[in-house]
Amino acid sequence: MKTTELPRWATAFVLPVFNLVSALLVAALVIHLLGESPVESMGILINSAIINPEGLSYTLFYASTFIFTGLAVSIAMKAGLFNIGSEGQMYFGGLGLTLAMLALDGTLPGWLLIPAGMVGAALFGAAWAFIPGYLQARRGSHVVVTTIMFNFIAASLMNFIIVKYLIPEGQQNPASRVFAEAAAMPRLNTLFPVLGDTPLNISFLFAIAALVVYGVMVWRSSWGYQLRATGLNAHAAHYAGIRISRTIIVAMLVSGALAGLAAVNSIMGSTHYLSLNFPAGAGFVGIAIALMGRQHPVGIFLSAVLFGALIQGGFDLSLEKPNIPQETFIFIQGLIILFCGAMENFYAPALLKLINLGKKG
Repeated sequence: MKTTELPRWATAFVLPVFNLVSALLVAALVIHLLGESPVESMGILINSAIINPEGLSYTLFYASTFIFTGLAVSIAMKAGLFNIGSEGQMYFGGLGLTLAMLALDGTLPGWLLIPAGMVGAALFGAAWAFIPGYLQARRGSHVVVTTIMFNFIAASLMNFIIVKYLIPEGQQNPASRVFAEAAAMPRLNTLFPVLGDTPLNISFLFAIAALVVYGVMVWRSSWGYQLRATGLNAHAAHYAGIRISRTIIVAMLVSGALAGLAAVNSIMGSTHYLSLNFPAGAGFVGIAIALMGRQHPVGIFLSAVLFGALIQGGFDLSLEKPNIPQETFIFIQGLIILFCGAMENFYAPALLKLINLGKKG
């Protein structure tokens, strides 16, 4: 029988690698046109982001946020939903975290403040995702349209709340007051001094735990089966007795909660206050991570580390090579999204032909 579909190992590993290499080759051409050596530039980037312990610490710090936003997009994708509103959900999650800290950081110890902040972030992120989920499930509104519009609403609403209510009296910086020291996430350099004075904190451990829980829930639970069945064929899932509307709403609630938790690393782990535009595009990076990682825990982790390395290594490379501006690495991120998203099956026909020839041989 003729093979018409790629095996799982090819779609899960080979195609993403081909797409990533293609994006990097195009990026290497751009770096060459800028008058720099692609090989030397790649060496600087890898050394700064991976080999150097302090640089690796920053890479994992960025990856901690990206894991949560990648999971947020992935869990929705499993239900057949394209949630591109994790930027706004992360923003709103930051508000929930901040309100919890402003209310409690003067009375509670750190071991209670951190869970309180995480619960606030998850609840507010889930609440912001609930309305698009409800509209999709009950009113037929397309979740892509509603979630992207909710990003703009969240940005405007947060601007109003921060400027109107959260700026301390007598200050001009559009940000909340600094939280109490007890509300700071413990940093990992206290256990591993080699990491240097970096913001990497226990949010990274929470992100790894979230990957494990995601894998178990999606592939080893009845709810995960209902989720995947809805995403693969909603009509068949309905006739099998799965409540499609409830599955969609719950999937969006979980997605929003994960996006909200992404704010914990940025706020409680680094700045220790809420500021305007703190997500800095992390929600949109989560889309690329979910696509490139094929919604698999290992793939999401590796993709998050890759994007973290591009940010950390790109910053140092732009300092050492002034001809390569920082915006080049936004361009590289866009290339990765292009090849792993819109052109994810570009190599599929040729790869399928090679596999079939190998079987015949």
